[in-house]
Amino acid sequence: MEERIKRNEFLKSLGLKGAALLAVYCGASACQADAGVTPASNVDFSLDVSTLAVGKYVVNSQVVVARVSSSSYVAVSQVCPHENLLALTYNGMNFYCGQHGATFNTSGSALSVTNRSLTVYKTALTGTSLRVYS
Repeated sequence: MEERIKRNEFLKSLGLKGAALLAVYCGASACQADAGVTPASNVDFSLDVSTLAVGKYVVNSQVVVARVSSSSYVAVSQVCPHENLLALTYNGMNFYCGQHGATFNTSGSALSVTNRSLTVYKTALTGTSLRVYS
């Protein structure tokens, strides 16, 4: 019969050796951000938002478009400024980075983890068509 070790016990058994290996691995760039991901500077597209409910969001062209109220939309870059990762979503109140836990308000200002703000794009609603542009 195969004996299994619990994850917590396994990690404890690694001790300093495991921590040293992880530090070497992460130092060799595996845990570093993708330096090539930057917020788009030229954004100009339109979306049909007729089915986008308040508190929900869509992602288009690396832009997170959130409906923050019955008549208000916010569009921000999907690139988290903490480590330049495509990881932002909208949780119904704030923008959130699923990689590091950074949060940002709907104005793009950082609330935790980083002091860098999000890139926020302009929006214009005509009927059910929302134009997002820089």
